Amino acid sequence: MFQISITNGSVEYDGIPVLSAINFIVRDDEKIALVGRNGCGKTTLLKVLTGEIELVKGTGDENLGFYTTGKPTIGYLEQVAFSDPNVCLLDEVMKAYAPLLELEQRIALALETMQNVGSEESVKTYDNLMSQYEYNGGYTYKKEVLTAIKKFGFTEEDKKKPLSQFSGGQRTKIALLKLLLSKPDLLLLDEPTNHLDVEAIEWLENYLKDYKNAFVVVSHDRMFLDRSINIVYEIEYGETKRYKGNYSQFVEQKQLEYEKAVKDASLKQREVERLSRIVEKFRYKANKAATAQAKLTQIERIGNVSMPLRADTRTFHANFSPDYESVENTIVMEELVFGYKDSLGQINTIIKKGQKFGIIGANGCGKSTLLKTIMKMIPPLSGVCYFGLNTKVGYFDQTATQSNSTETVLDEFRTEFPLLNQTDARTALGSFMFVGDDVFKRVCDLSGGEKVRLALCKIMKHRPNVLILDEPTNHMDIVGKETFEDFLKNYSGTVVVVSHDRYLINRVCTRLGVFNNAELTLFDGTYSDYEEMMKEQEIQESEEEVKEVRNKKGKKVSDSTLEARRQHRIMVLEEKIQKIEGEIQKLKDKLNSSEVFSDYKKIEEIQKQIDELNKQLEPLVAEWEELNN
Repeated sequence: MFQISITNGSVEYDGIPVLSAINFIVRDDEKIALVGRNGCGKTTLLKVLTGEIELVKGTGDENLGFYTTGKPTIGYLEQVAFSDPNVCLLDEVMKAYAPLLELEQRIALALETMQNVGSEESVKTYDNLMSQYEYNGGYTYKKEVLTAIKKFGFTEEDKKKPLSQFSGGQRTKIALLKLLLSKPDLLLLDEPTNHLDVEAIEWLENYLKDYKNAFVVVSHDRMFLDRSINIVYEIEYGETKRYKGNYSQFVEQKQLEYEKAVKDASLKQREVERLSRIVEKFRYKANKAATAQAKLTQIERIGNVSMPLRADTRTFHANFSPDYESVENTIVMEELVFGYKDSLGQINTIIKKGQKFGIIGANGCGKSTLLKTIMKMIPPLSGVCYFGLNTKVGYFDQTATQSNSTETVLDEFRTEFPLLNQTDARTALGSFMFVGDDVFKRVCDLSGGEKVRLALCKIMKHRPNVLILDEPTNHMDIVGKETFEDFLKNYSGTVVVVSHDRYLINRVCTRLGVFNNAELTLFDGTYSDYEEMMKEQEIQESEEEVKEVRNKKGKKVSDSTLEARRQHRIMVLEEKIQKIEGEIQKLKDKLNSSEVFSDYKKIEEIQKQIDELNKQLEPLVAEWEELNN
């Protein structure tokens, strides 16, 4: 059990406050998201929790407090450094399970002692060690690590490769994987989904959803946040505010709070105006002086009335209409095989005018290569691809954020649009949040998000009727993503977009190209529809796999160690099953009692408890049956 709490904390850089009023609590079982605009101080707060950044007193009335109860282990991925670059991937990740590996050695010794001595004490020692082993995931960790390695995009061959042979991005993923599997008491994650593909993100979601300990995550991935967290801290105007629920629930609560605050402020303002009229009417009448004074006192109690601050929703404006419409068959791909030397996939389809086509898949599977082939930047290996008549294409390349141009924003923009005068150029840039002296910044000095906005501004100024977009929202915060999604949804032209942002794909696209196992398949529907189909397939495959295993499985003669573990596990399962079945029977007896029989609410509540216990019982019975086959 632990708790970390911060009261009225502030962080300053060169005397300028970055965070002015931090009030923050994390308990040992909370799953927390830090959300807010880019540059609001989310990463700074993570570093406060690790002790890397010191706090000073904030702007509130309370004294500064920073307290930790218990002794939580804190895991934070900041710099990727491995002690031995010659260690293979699997061995490095297995270091996360060092306590379990040590426990296995102790169990082996205890088993040997129990078999040789057979005393009551040796049996008890072995039993205690096996209980620890089960509680700490001893029966599942090997499957867990192999699944995690696979979901993070590493192959069977990669498991034996030394760390030195992996790229910087791959080493970051390995370090993140090791950190996750080490299960610290408090896990701090800063944009963990940034370098992960959809499959890895989905694994991470499920892993964190079942994570027994606490974590604090900074992320702009709304679907990820909706599925993995139960507390939101928003950082806005330098202050923190806590909300219960996932991201969507936070958005709803914040809007309701704002509407209530506006209503309350309006009511107070009207009351002050009413009381002020009474004061003005009676203030000069001696016999009404007491009444006027009483009303003045009421006004003082109400205090200054001000409207609540609006949410910080400053964003760019990408609204425009294409210069003209394209023909119906906008992009035609006939038996198109794409790749550099070797094929990365084949596609045969027509993308129609106004269609929103999303492309998803693992890193390195060929998504960007397909876009470059469509754009004729790479020749096809075979087949053809062409645009229909009257197409005007706007292409966003994710390498736009790597520009090292020393030109100013204004000069670079006017180089592309030489016929624009300075006023019109600045107006266009202003709609993408380059205002005032921002237009005189050098492009090479811009942040990743600013470079994305500049690239989009140039694309939109051309007013294309086809948009080919490669990871356009990577450097956007949530407000920017929502603005861009609204634009794409309302855009009358055709969109082909590669993105790992499932929320964007789900909200915008009605047709998908999915890379899976070196194949590109087409799917008509939204991402939610695709997920539903995949879940149904997984259930069917799982059922078929179980049948196949049962048909092929023959009884094996185990050695004494495996047999002893099997028998012990059966005994543990039988105890658990018996306990749960007893609880279910007690609840069923309650259902039939006279005090509950006519109370529908109690019946519903008890039935829910029975259903929950049955859910717990099913996997235990299945494992027991498997061990007894």
